[in-house]
Amino acid sequence: MRILIIGGYGTVGGTATKALSERHEVIVAGRTRGDVQVDIADIDSIRAMYDAVPNLDAVVCAAGAVKWDTFDNLQQDDFYVGFRSKLMGQVNLVRVGQDRLNDGGSFTLTTGILGERPVPMTTSAAMVNGAIHSFVKAVTLEIRRNLRVNVVAPGLLEDSAPKLGKFFPGQTPVAMDKVGAAYASAVEGTMTGELIRVYE
Repeated sequence: MRILIIGGYGTVGGTATKALSERHEVIVAGRTRGDVQVDIADIDSIRAMYDAVPNLDAVVCAAGAVKWDTFDNLQQDDFYVGFRSKLMGQVNLVRVGQDRLNDGGSFTLTTGILGERPVPMTTSAAMVNGAIHSFVKAVTLEIRRNLRVNVVAPGLLEDSAPKLGKFFPGQTPVAMDKVGAAYASAVEGTMTGELIRVYE
């Protein structure tokens, strides 16, 4: 398969890239580096990315910004960071990409454990993740040409635990190969409309 991985140099995206590049042609997209550049908060940038990499069988997105802060500190524009980037960025990857992918292709989006198990200072991130979960379930009822849409939700990652573990008390870090396997399952399998949890 010919697979585009957006955010393929990040902690999560790099794991997906490693798992899928063993068996497939992988194209990596990023904001400032990669085989192609894209800002998923900008729909014109998404269109240009698809123009630059035709004939795709799958798109994996492991990108998107959200604002972390206490609820009292979050302003309206802080919420819009996550809405424009992680939420609508991934929605628009599907909206624009549904006419670009090959028949029977797939989209694999990314959220995280915060959609179901939020911690303090993650109100915005939890809202965005929950919205993406609902989007994935609903869009599969209407999307055409046998396209599939799934979402992978990793927990606290082994590679991130030294830096972020203090924000996730009591959570067991997830092995990176389990996260990679989840992306491989979404891309190579037949499931659609699924929330693939990798919490432990």
